[in-house]
Amino acid sequence: MARHRGSCEQGSAVVDFVLVAGLMTALFLGILQLTVILHVRNTLVDAASSGARYGALADRTAADAKGRTEDLIGSAVGNTFSQDVTADEQQVDGRRIVTVTVRSPFPALGLLGPSLALEVSGHAARHA
Repeated sequence: MARHRGSCEQGSAVVDFVLVAGLMTALFLGILQLTVILHVRNTLVDAASSGARYGALADRTAADAKGRTEDLIGSAVGNTFSQDVTADEQQVDGRRIVTVTVRSPFPALGLLGPSLALEVSGHAARHA
């Protein structure tokens, strides 16, 4: 009788493995995607902030800030993410502020998949 039971469960280890492996693969890909999204977002924030600080130097302009931001983004994650960068100067409480804004596709499914819109900005006080 014991031999008959074993034959009914034959192959169940393979099914268990496939189900668990599928779940683990989906979990791994989700974590990997979250990592890519956070990397791109943090890179854009850092590039916008660095570009604003660069443009706020005494001998620089808002155009320099824009160029610096585009270079940083292009070298870190690719030129696709640096297509819409703007930089301008504003007066806030009597101080001149350089603002760099980056509007970029947000990788919703890997770096090559469909994307959503993301907007980040960096600010720096201009040194006189």
